Amino acid sequence: MKKTALLLMIITVVSKIVGFGREITLSYFYGASNISDAFLISLTIPGVIFSFIGTGISTGYIPLYSKIEEKYGEKEGERYTNNLVNILLVICTGIVIFGLLFTKPLVKVFASGFEGETLELAVRFTRIGLVGIYFTGIINVYSGYLRIKGNYAVPACVGFPMNCILILFMVLSSRTNIMVLAVGSVIATASQLVLLVPFIRKTGYRYQFVFDPKDEYIRNMVYIALPVIIGVSVDQINVLVDKTLASGIAVGGISALNYANKLNGFVQGMFVTTISTVMYPMISKMAAQGNFKGLKSSVSEAINLINLLVVPVTFGAMIFAEPVVRLLFGRGAFDSEAISMTSGALFYYSIGMMGFGLREILSRAFYSMQDTMTPMKNSVLAVSMNIVLNLILSRFMGIKGLALATSISALFCTALLLISLRKKIGPFGMKDTITSFGKILIASIGMGIAAYASYNFLLSRIGANLSLIISIFIGAFFYFAVVYFMKIKEVDELIIAAKKKLNLLKNIQEEYV
Repeated sequence: MKKTALLLMIITVVSKIVGFGREITLSYFYGASNISDAFLISLTIPGVIFSFIGTGISTGYIPLYSKIEEKYGEKEGERYTNNLVNILLVICTGIVIFGLLFTKPLVKVFASGFEGETLELAVRFTRIGLVGIYFTGIINVYSGYLRIKGNYAVPACVGFPMNCILILFMVLSSRTNIMVLAVGSVIATASQLVLLVPFIRKTGYRYQFVFDPKDEYIRNMVYIALPVIIGVSVDQINVLVDKTLASGIAVGGISALNYANKLNGFVQGMFVTTISTVMYPMISKMAAQGNFKGLKSSVSEAINLINLLVVPVTFGAMIFAEPVVRLLFGRGAFDSEAISMTSGALFYYSIGMMGFGLREILSRAFYSMQDTMTPMKNSVLAVSMNIVLNLILSRFMGIKGLALATSISALFCTALLLISLRKKIGPFGMKDTITSFGKILIASIGMGIAAYASYNFLLSRIGANLSLIISIFIGAFFYFAVVYFMKIKEVDELIIAAKKKLNLLKNIQEEYV
């Protein structure tokens, strides 16, 4: 798992850098303005509507396919896949028709503070963007299919064409017509499917028209997916509350939350998503085979890796929230007020980074055992708490309060999931995890002190941006040096794996010499 996760991490880092190029381009040309707010809402609405179904399907698809293939073979698994794709296309058609008929009410639900030109612009953007739902639906299934077949790299690469195309259309829109933004978002989404199709065909899979909504596998998947859909719908209610409150707090409030969330998402995508993506098909097969010892070991390993990578980043993001936002976005139309709003939101989102990360891993553990009810119940409790905190904290802290509420609820949900998982499968190495976490926490605090001291020392000598970059490298070097000597299991295993890889490369080189 570690080697595959490392490969995905490298791909994700490059992909996220390109993704940041997209956000920087948007912030450069449109800042935190009514145009950026309208565009981001137009992306949010189709995403939220489809995520009710898409997340449930992508979650239920992998463990059920593994079970079908284990019992009946690959051919039956492909029939199930084709049936699911065709049913999804019908569902997407219904969603698109509904969205086109009720676009303005939908926009008002997601951003009640929008009025006049901003509202009309969001409506126009959304009507075009809804078409992308067709591509998103199929991408969810085909990405899962490739991962089952052991191809993790290609699904991880779909962000490259999408982000590059979006950047191109952002530049074009600034020179031609802003509606080009919405057209670009649809083409960018379609490009992801274009990338997947050749690799899907290489596996031997062939699309066939199979349409049987009453199929027993579809019914089973709906049974598995329904609690996930309910849980996601609750999560999306929270997104809706966030956007609505942000639209009324300040012009550009939605954009500020989005930029801060993208920075937080960079960490989640680089570390958490790569680990959970590799882990999920693996533990789904273990669960189908009844190998719960292996499942426990994999979950424990994933938790420790998340701690190792995310805890230091949490400290770094809190310490350098403002300089990081200024470095990445502080140019063009992105003014000092936008920097202040975004950096404040980033600071409070950072508090919940561990919660966001571990929640993803723990939920996947339940899903692999086809238990979707437990994460759903925990999600309902956590999101209810989030909404209440949103309403309270936003009154006193504005945009920052929305970010803090999200972090508190994520930590709360993670605690509930840890307790529930232990009850379900028994002990899974939490004693060792707590010991490792203590060591990681000490190293992270030391890293934070070293990086902050370096930044203050360099600031008056070489400028803010260069000081920040050097300080981050100093902090990272300090952290990895300390954890190396702390004898943390996961670190030792990674070092051994790296040494073996280097020795292998050295031997190959010597043979050719």
